[in-house]
Amino acid sequence: MTPVKVGLCGASMALTSYAQRFRVLEVQQTFYEPPRESTLRRWRASVPPAFEFTIKAWQLITHEAKSSTYRRLRTPLSAQERTEVGGFRWTPIAARAWDTTLRCAAILEATAILLQCPASFRPTEPAIARLREFLSRARRPAGVRLLWEPRGPWPDEVVRALCEELDLTHAADPFLRPSLTPMAYYRLHGISGARHVYTDAQLAWLADIIDAGPAYVMFNNLPRAPDAWRFSQLVRRDTGAARSTPVDASPD
Repeated sequence: MTPVKVGLCGASMALTSYAQRFRVLEVQQTFYEPPRESTLRRWRASVPPAFEFTIKAWQLITHEAKSSTYRRLRTPLSAQERTEVGGFRWTPIAARAWDTTLRCAAILEATAILLQCPASFRPTEPAIARLREFLSRARRPAGVRLLWEPRGPWPDEVVRALCEELDLTHAADPFLRPSLTPMAYYRLHGISGARHVYTDAQLAWLADIIDAGPAYVMFNNLPRAPDAWRFSQLVRRDTGAARSTPVDASPD
């Protein structure tokens, strides 16, 4: 049986309750504004030792300051710094953002860091050169996988080659494209939008495609908790702490 880990992108419920249902959580707060170390330590202490965190890298690395996601940024940026963030530019502020991301990962004992790109990050020669430079300079802690989610029209052969060259795991929405690396990291954003509820047929199709290799299946739609619960019950191969009662939780 192929190992599959099912979880959510954002807990959408109390973390102690979440850990009773799922074995892995992708932390979103580290993307918008990394939490205080005391908060991260409390999260780590509130779940079992075997519970797994993955985290999103701080948006200062991947997204330019004009992105709407910066509305949730509390760290002040100077006018000069606003020109130096995003797009994998290796600048002093991006380097500090990476160090902060690594500190968050260390406290949570995270197994992976997600580099999620905006759709505006296209497969141009300058963009690819910046990605290569960033990853050649960025410190990579042992035992922490780097996940890369390119969005938009990235050719498969380019994604596959960069993942192999730069030792990246390809993160993708399986209803848009397959993961192109041996370890798949799937992020389900919702077929018809964030409020999409996955049908039984869609979840059955997904269970079939992940049978090819090890995979993470992380739900990022608004009704993600019940959808992920249904999927975990369908595959029955998630070795997390499944319970006999269904998940009924409102999203964040």
